[in-house]
Amino acid sequence: MRTDTPPGTLPARAHLSAVQRWEGRRGEPVLDVVIPVHNEEADLEPCVRRLHSHLTRTFPYAFRITIADNASTDRTPEVAAWLDNWIDEVTAVRLEEKGRGRALRTVWSMSPAPVLAYMDVDLSTDLNALLPLVAPLISGHSDLAIGSRLARSSRVVRGPKREFISRGYNLILRRSLAARFSDAQCGFKAIRQDVAQRLLPMIEDPGWFFDTEMLVLAERAGLRIHEVPVDWVDDPDSRVDIVRTAVDDLKGVWRVGRALGTGTLPLARLRRPFGDDPRDRELLDVPQGLARQLLGFCAVGALSTLVYLALYSLLRLGTGPQAANALALLLSAIGNTAANRRFTFGVRGRERVVRHQAQGLLVFAIGLALTSGSLAALHLVGGGSPSHGAELSVLVAANLAATVLRFLLLRAWVFPSQRDDLAGRAGAAGAAGPWPGAQQDAPAHEGHAGPAAPVFGAPGADPCTTGRLRAADPAARPGPVDPAGPGDPMAAAEPADLNGHGGNGYDDFRSAR
Repeated sequence: MRTDTPPGTLPARAHLSAVQRWEGRRGEPVLDVVIPVHNEEADLEPCVRRLHSHLTRTFPYAFRITIADNASTDRTPEVAAWLDNWIDEVTAVRLEEKGRGRALRTVWSMSPAPVLAYMDVDLSTDLNALLPLVAPLISGHSDLAIGSRLARSSRVVRGPKREFISRGYNLILRRSLAARFSDAQCGFKAIRQDVAQRLLPMIEDPGWFFDTEMLVLAERAGLRIHEVPVDWVDDPDSRVDIVRTAVDDLKGVWRVGRALGTGTLPLARLRRPFGDDPRDRELLDVPQGLARQLLGFCAVGALSTLVYLALYSLLRLGTGPQAANALALLLSAIGNTAANRRFTFGVRGRERVVRHQAQGLLVFAIGLALTSGSLAALHLVGGGSPSHGAELSVLVAANLAATVLRFLLLRAWVFPSQRDDLAGRAGAAGAAGPWPGAQQDAPAHEGHAGPAAPVFGAPGADPCTTGRLRAADPAARPGPVDPAGPGDPMAAAEPADLNGHGGNGYDDFRSAR
């Protein structure tokens, strides 16, 4: 799984400005709707025409419809080329390898639109849900948006077999990956471009599990996912191999769960600053996540106390009170530090784990001194032979005091970088200005000077001179992400145009302009 995403956190969300809307009317799309297709020669034209008509009538911003042909072997490429030629807002991209995830990643990575979406070619989802889907992304409220067939107010027409599979799969996601979104596989989703630039390089699956992987990583990074109840009618002509897809999805669940468990994903690079209101971003001294950390620490502390008492009672059968206390506290302290590192303060991976354990042992030494001193005082006051119940009572009180001290030391000394790093990133993101989709005179990226130029063909250009391909030159695409970096398992051959030529369509288009 790739981890070479750009450093730093995401900037604060921002509403699309009126300037962007005016620029969109001049040809720069605000919304790019991708339709992945494979051997859909019969349904492609009526579905694209219906979607185009709906967007023309209802969508207030400039838009583009991109047909992503996944190695079709029928007349789908010819139909896509014809639509590309005759409808200004439609463009076609040809990929020589199958895979919905591969198609979405390829097109989304090279699209200049600040809001990216996709839907299935059968248009099973009622198109009236499209504007509610993308509105939270345009307004800056959310990072991703998904249609849900499992929401209470959704209206769905499909057979019991697909209903059972869909609900069973989402139940597996909730139990195994702690997913909170309701519908992972509905073919009706949208994402902001700035989020896609950071998130897409982390997604490994090129097929149907792409959606699930994208949502799980976004949710674990703390991004906001908006859900829209949809009206959905099942396509009886669907050719999805349910058994193979289910097996591949289960393999993906295992792979993503393992990556999340080992902490190999740089999810911190997907975090937003604390609040998108400028007044929030000025409050850098406010402790963040304190309530959640307290709850996590209390849960870990309660469990550690029970483990400590059990170990002490067991060791006390064969050793003296001081030795039993020291061994029980040492073993429980090692587990306590590891649990707090992972669950309370969110530190994953093996980086600095030895240092954290060493600091935790010093905190343990302080707790040992406190509890051992309490036992010594009890034996001194009680005449040298206090009851076992008295020992346990004194140890519980001493451990409560040591627990408060342990939390303060862990937060301020052992794991201070988590809080300070987030605050520093929030300040840097607040000073960085609007998100990359904003049409402003932003600082030039490496290899890209000035404002982002369109990478797809402009709607007013003659499609016959473009090679019918809106493929992107990676150096000209806004943003620093290389969608097909070294070792990328999803890196396919460079998209060819719909006439079967190599990947020179973009150069032909630029020369035609």
